[in-house]
Amino acid sequence: MTDFHHKKILITGGAGFIGSNLAFFFQENYPTCSVVVFDIFRSEETFGNGNLKSFGHFKNLIGFKGEVICADINDNVALSSLEKYRFDYIFHQAAISDTTVLDQNIMMQTNVNAFKNILELGKKSGSVVVYASSAATYGDALSPQTVGHEQPQNVYGFSKLAMDNIARIFCANNPKMSVIGLRYFNVYGKREYFKNSTASMVLQLGLQILSGKAPRLFYDSDKILRDFIYIDDVIQANIKASVSGKSGVYNVGTGKPRSFQDIANILQKELKTSFKTEYFQNPYSAYQMYTEADIVSTCKDLGYAPEYSLEEGIKAYVSEIERIFKSEVKHG
Repeated sequence: MTDFHHKKILITGGAGFIGSNLAFFFQENYPTCSVVVFDIFRSEETFGNGNLKSFGHFKNLIGFKGEVICADINDNVALSSLEKYRFDYIFHQAAISDTTVLDQNIMMQTNVNAFKNILELGKKSGSVVVYASSAATYGDALSPQTVGHEQPQNVYGFSKLAMDNIARIFCANNPKMSVIGLRYFNVYGKREYFKNSTASMVLQLGLQILSGKAPRLFYDSDKILRDFIYIDDVIQANIKASVSGKSGVYNVGTGKPRSFQDIANILQKELKTSFKTEYFQNPYSAYQMYTEADIVSTCKDLGYAPEYSLEEGIKAYVSEIERIFKSEVKHG
């Protein structure tokens, strides 16, 4: 493993779910490295769907000792001011990640146009760039989802596929640079609470159970399968990608899809409850019933190996879900 000591690291979207976990990974394991978090942080502004425009939250960074810059990824002046740092690594997590946002203009500007500027910043600094792509690029493609077989069904998935295409062209023109896109599947784990309604089913069902309610699921939830991946495995994938010397796009999942019913059952076991699951009709006419990440190339090229099964991930996460319930939900 490469030594990150005394390296300069930029994390865009560093007050968000994955970005803040990356920030603490470096702080805890490489205290001499210099980490800069760049995030717009949340305001009261909302999209047309009523959801917040930004999910970055100061509470995700309590205890972080590095530099924090509050700025918009679409602000070219703010981005160009980062050139002086000469970052060794850029972890680009900033994005509009809400798949239900219909404003195509702001989605493309924030996810696609800003990414070009991040790549140019990386080029000027001589940085390795690892960026968040998404399983949403696959849309309703057949499982297992495999790089090269994409068919996005919303503008978010389209924007992430556009990023992957830009990265490929950029690498062809700059072969000495390492640019790696990671297509996250269904990530869950600590520091996701402030994603609100876009937080994982693991957290949402866990809080439901802790509030004394039976878990509520669609009918046939034992047949709805997703590739759920614990946050620590996502961090592992980012770190291994950054030192791989590779360029390309890779899936980040477990390769072992599980059902929503599995989540409810495991949570009840860990929380020592025995509610009877309540079922209701799935309101969506188009709904993805099955996702599974093809991680063969991720394991082979990046040395990635998922360490957490769904049982192990929930077990590791459940004390944090209980803490969130006590400190945020009950007193929120």
